[in-house]
Amino acid sequence: MKKILKKISFKKSTKNRLRILSYVISLVVAFLIQTSVMPLIPFLSASPNLLLILTFSIGFIHGSLPGMIYGLGAGLLMDMFYSGAFGFYSLIFIFIGYLNGLFNNIYYEEYITLPMIMCVINEFVYHVYIYVFRFLIRLKLDLPYYLMHVVLPAVVFSLLATLILYRFVFTATEKIDK
Repeated sequence: MKKILKKISFKKSTKNRLRILSYVISLVVAFLIQTSVMPLIPFLSASPNLLLILTFSIGFIHGSLPGMIYGLGAGLLMDMFYSGAFGFYSLIFIFIGYLNGLFNNIYYEEYITLPMIMCVINEFVYHVYIYVFRFLIRLKLDLPYYLMHVVLPAVVFSLLATLILYRFVFTATEKIDK
């Protein structure tokens, strides 16, 4: 009996280690692609926010706590390289990971409709947060320009990237669980 319990415990800890390793690798690769490769593509007026897509995908598939932890990692990477105030991006990524984790038990993960809807909502929440705390505070009030030239292209490209990345995260999760 003890041998069986040890074997089950070993398999479970191996799965957790493999899952954490895949989270870290996907986080670093997504950050590098988002910051190094996407700006070099000339026809993109905006690039998809890969870290945001992965954060809400992890939250949606695994729950609030893994979504928040992944969001913390993504936010800290963004804060280290882009933000003036440390914690600016961490706050929004943790919030998005938590909110999407609430949908974990409500909706079946294989269907792509809710993740696509959540992608649009998350992009808007993210960009409203950026607008309020980066532009509105400095009295830059050109919201229609921001919506048409920043938010709308980012939402379209993120929707396209979500089709690929969500399936990737879902398939990787299934393989790790087996």
